[in-house]
Amino acid sequence: MEIFLQTLLLIAGFILLIKGADFLVDGSSSIASNFKVSKLLIGLTIVAFGTGAPELAVSFSSLINGSTDILVGNVLGSNIINVLLLIGIAAIIRPIKVKKDTVSKELPLLLLISTALIILLLDVNLSEAVINTFSRADAIICLLFFCIFLYYLFSLARKNKSEAKKVDKPKYKLGKSFIITILGLVGVIGGSQLVVNSASTIATTVGISERIISLTIIALGTSLPELVTTVIAARKKESDLLVGNIVGSNIFNICVVLALPVAFAGGITPNNFETIDLVMLIISSMLLCLFARRGHVITRTDGFLMLTIFLLYYGFIVYGAFV
Repeated sequence: MEIFLQTLLLIAGFILLIKGADFLVDGSSSIASNFKVSKLLIGLTIVAFGTGAPELAVSFSSLINGSTDILVGNVLGSNIINVLLLIGIAAIIRPIKVKKDTVSKELPLLLLISTALIILLLDVNLSEAVINTFSRADAIICLLFFCIFLYYLFSLARKNKSEAKKVDKPKYKLGKSFIITILGLVGVIGGSQLVVNSASTIATTVGISERIISLTIIALGTSLPELVTTVIAARKKESDLLVGNIVGSNIFNICVVLALPVAFAGGITPNNFETIDLVMLIISSMLLCLFARRGHVITRTDGFLMLTIFLLYYGFIVYGAFV
């Protein structure tokens, strides 16, 4: 009876996610048009930060419970999934056009922040430290990177005011746009939490180990908002919103989801994250930059390659968990 109830909640969560993502894409696009700013800017802010809320909730919860590996693994896993799985699927659905500014500014910034995170995490390899730590000072460095990102967003907003004539006519009036966007955010966040909680309960009931749950359900579950939003944005040909969502989410994950809780806590000592996870974080960011720079289009072939790399990496993780 318990499994049946949780299965119904799981289905309800997916329905809420899909409908919420639909509202979020429509509402945020309309907000962009009403304020005469680009959909890329809205994707980098409202959509990216909104869909990053589940990861932030998991981070604070993990820190409170002393599960520092889940905190770090959630960020690393989510960022890898966002690029290799989400961009891969979206490109297979429809080739993704990437703007020149995104190729020259946002993507290099994402690669820089990802590289900085790896350097901050590799104390053992890069110094004489006995253990790897992510200190409050490291967290503050990441938060400062986020301030740079916010400054760029404000500059982008000012720039778009001079390009108002290029913005599409809004689908809804401003008030209705905000209501639809808020409803979308509530649906996406609430649906993702419902899916994660019910799936975790089902897995525990049937006897799956907590390690497998954390590697699969938590990592994929907290990325469901980005996944659903990305797929719907791809189907609606909202390339700017799609790319902005992924880039903004990944920067938000590193600079806020990981750094903000640690800045409050004063430092963490992750024990079990693997070097391959850090390598895949860099590879995913580099592939995104490379594919986007080549003709400013991420093709279906690129998407298949990203998806293949993701499946190989994920297969390695699952295999290692059973061995």
